Amino acid sequence: MGSLTMTRGLKAEELLPFTVQFLRGRWFALFASFMIMAGTGATYLFGTYSKEIKATLDYDQTTLNLLGFSKDLGANIGVFSGLIAEVTPTWFVLLLGAAFNFGGYFMIWLAVTGRIAKPKVWQMCVYICIGANSQNFANTGALITSVKNFPESRGSMLGLLKGFTGLSGAVMTQIYLAVYGNDSKSLILLIGWLPAAISVIFVYTIRTMKPVKHPNEVNVLYQFLGASVVLAVFLLAVTLAEKLVTFSRAAFAGVTTVVCFLVFSPLFICIREELLVWNIQKQPTDPPSEITVERPTAQVGDPNQVDDEKVVKSCFLTIFDKPKRGEDYTILQALTSVDMWVLFLSTFCGLGASLTAVDNLGQIGESLGYPNKTVTSFISLLSIWNFFGRVFSGFVSETLIVKYKVPRPLMMTMVLLLACIGYLLVAFPVPGSLYAASIIIGFSFGAQYPLIFAIISELFGLKYYSTLFNCGQLVSPLGSYIFNVRLTGFLYDREALKDLAKKGLTRSSVKALTCIGVHCYRSSLIILATVTFFGALSSLVLVLRTRKYYRSDIYKKYRENAESL
Repeated sequence: MGSLTMTRGLKAEELLPFTVQFLRGRWFALFASFMIMAGTGATYLFGTYSKEIKATLDYDQTTLNLLGFSKDLGANIGVFSGLIAEVTPTWFVLLLGAAFNFGGYFMIWLAVTGRIAKPKVWQMCVYICIGANSQNFANTGALITSVKNFPESRGSMLGLLKGFTGLSGAVMTQIYLAVYGNDSKSLILLIGWLPAAISVIFVYTIRTMKPVKHPNEVNVLYQFLGASVVLAVFLLAVTLAEKLVTFSRAAFAGVTTVVCFLVFSPLFICIREELLVWNIQKQPTDPPSEITVERPTAQVGDPNQVDDEKVVKSCFLTIFDKPKRGEDYTILQALTSVDMWVLFLSTFCGLGASLTAVDNLGQIGESLGYPNKTVTSFISLLSIWNFFGRVFSGFVSETLIVKYKVPRPLMMTMVLLLACIGYLLVAFPVPGSLYAASIIIGFSFGAQYPLIFAIISELFGLKYYSTLFNCGQLVSPLGSYIFNVRLTGFLYDREALKDLAKKGLTRSSVKALTCIGVHCYRSSLIILATVTFFGALSSLVLVLRTRKYYRSDIYKKYRENAESL
């Protein structure tokens, strides 16, 4: 029966019971997850406020990149949140993440505004690491729960939720421009209190529920996609307009009002779908005929006797007794599998290089002579196309699997090859190429996350997904440290010192070490492109290893276990 006939109006006496069902249902839980993920993009705004930290605390580029690495370390070391989620309820995970978020960024804001004594570098690294680590608690609480509630649409679900994370940087930028004006110090305060407040508001809403067979679930997810694309296009238009026209405070307030409305628009879709569920459940159904099945009594000594009780073995004893792909691996079985280590290598190269490029985008724009307002536009473009990359990889890879049995790792190979082009566009710039590079780098960076997390869920099951999900990005901070701090920061400072020497100056004669010119990042970006290409080759190895598995019906068991409405 079509949704139009099912979604009739509610009677007055039904309003309260329906509201209770809606607030406790999986559709409102999904909306709450959208809201929480829309506030988890603080790490992507580092390029906006990093120059404020550098100038206020008198850091050189290597020190600033060390701070960026600490951010990436906190954002990607999510094993603790995963392990905590295995033994605690979701509300506790979300509350702990809110505390981490506010505590970490609030201390950074106090330091930058001079309200506390200048912290040591290691203290700043700890603050930003704690603040960024809160993102993992939001991911674990909201994203993991949504994937378990919608297991047959996990690629699309991951794309949507991580897409909202990609947009969150642009959303929070508009909010801070409306509330605080163009004050990047206040941006740090905003990303401290706003995500924490969102998690507290929705803390009791999100929980794991038994999957059900919902009519047109895929179409509903595409409607969510449409709503999010409208939001992304509007943010893109506003970003370009802000580059051409100087907005007043009132104009920023108007833009932010529209943005908030678009962010909340999925709520109307959720209400409609829950109303559909309500009306289906109210329909009278014929009781099924009672069928009695007589089970044969097992005979003592019968060699064919089946023992329904499974012998529980230690996880250390089963570490090499791995199940088939797609079954539920234990944490140790997954972490010691060849598939996981190949994925680790691809993630180390791909995400490590991407995080480095994203963290340095503001400095790259400055080195190429772009004004501060234009650099902010680059970062907003990267954030928006980060969103498009996430939803594209999630939905398109899902379609390719269901319809054509194309291995999801193949999409990862294509995304990493695209990232190589973006790095080379920056290394060998032409007029306007940084705009195109921002789009490509943002798109490829965003596309990697849904692919990595979906591949893990498909190869290793959902039983320990809270932990394995966070293990998937475990090696990216190592890549970020090597490529960002040891490589990019070192080469930037070396080029800046050469420029000073040409002018007859020394390091002690300038407050901040700054490099201007194409040469500042060229060598670093060529190396990043080479490393990413190697990551693409490693993901191609995973394609060859899993092609037989992806030709099978990987969602069959979830369809069989789902309940009908």
